[in-house]
Amino acid sequence: MATPPPSSSDSNPSFSMSAYMMPSQQDSFASDSDLEDDVASLPSVSTSDSDMETLSDDYSDAEAEWRESIEQLELMLTMVLVPFVGKYLGRRCAYWSWTRFMQWKYPVEVTITNPGLFKGAGVIEAAATL
Repeated sequence: MATPPPSSSDSNPSFSMSAYMMPSQQDSFASDSDLEDDVASLPSVSTSDSDMETLSDDYSDAEAEWRESIEQLELMLTMVLVPFVGKYLGRRCAYWSWTRFMQWKYPVEVTITNPGLFKGAGVIEAAATL
């Protein structure tokens, strides 16, 4: 028995059945009543007063921890970092101004033979009394 030749509809499926085709515009929009029904069919979760108190307690605990960490950062900046940077920059400014003054007042040439050692000594001097 010979099989019949495939028809054009069997070998070439319809474009409406393609997985890559977008649905028509009237099918893509649901009506307002369908959306309301979908929302109404969702399970509702009620939050009791104790749940709300727990959430607000968690929020206030997190807020207190955040404020405490901000205070610690503030203290670190004001007690350690700002004095160190100010002392270091003040010493550099003093060395620079003294060098300029000596070159202006006297016929002296001030040269720093090892800049890395000079900067390292400035850092050590600035940190020595902190």
